[in-house]
Amino acid sequence: MVKSLASTTKLHNGVDMPWFGLGVFKVEEGQEVEQSVQMAIQAGYRSIDTAAIYKNEEGVGKAIKEAGVPREDLFITTKVWNADQGYETTLAAFETSMKKLDLEYLDLYLVHWPVKGKYVDTWKALEKLYKDGKVRAIGVSNFQIHQLQDILDVAEIKPMVNQVEYHPKLSQLELLNFCKENEIQLEAWSPLMQGKLLEDEVLTELGEKYNKSVAQIILRWDLQNGVVTIPKSVKEHRMKENADIFDFEISDEDMQKIHALNENKRVGPDPDNFDF
Repeated sequence: MVKSLASTTKLHNGVDMPWFGLGVFKVEEGQEVEQSVQMAIQAGYRSIDTAAIYKNEEGVGKAIKEAGVPREDLFITTKVWNADQGYETTLAAFETSMKKLDLEYLDLYLVHWPVKGKYVDTWKALEKLYKDGKVRAIGVSNFQIHQLQDILDVAEIKPMVNQVEYHPKLSQLELLNFCKENEIQLEAWSPLMQGKLLEDEVLTELGEKYNKSVAQIILRWDLQNGVVTIPKSVKEHRMKENADIFDFEISDEDMQKIHALNENKRVGPDPDNFDF
């Protein structure tokens, strides 16, 4: 059971990954990202998720150094961007990210998007980084079942994580089940649908019932579905509110009400049709 911000799930290679973390998408390099990460760590967060394309890895690295928490207690994720995909280019992109983060090792490295004709070679590069001990876990992001299958068909090491857009309007049940069957941990980005769900009637009623905010209801629903989640915030009170979800449980009946909100609706790009 997920009891606190310190609670972890065991990935299929035995590495512990926090159930809950901070995403820093669109958080500005420099003071903004440094402050965000430090506030989160002070509030008890131990997982920080960035990406090469966010252009804030240096700030994340700096904040980690100044946070005063032992490195081994933190779980740091970054991702290889689409333009760098391919075998050699991924290995080079990884080194660039590590220089910016100024870390000795990384906890999780992800393939950011399934770039056609490239993601299998990219995966081979991640396997090498993993075998070389530079990364404790490797995974993918925005992969659908057929793309995961392409990787599983050739992989020596299967992905440990698949980070996807996931929220009550896009509950991706088939993908979630496929990942569970293959011991791939699903992780949610944009769990609050970029704020678009905060006025939802069903969720508002549930918030009143459990005496929680709509955001807290959604984030709790994620965890009860066995999905790791990384809401983004730059405000300290919001970080604390987002993390205040360990003192209640949503009933099965109410979980079903939230499942019923699914419309297969995305706020982000479609992993089968993106052009970047």
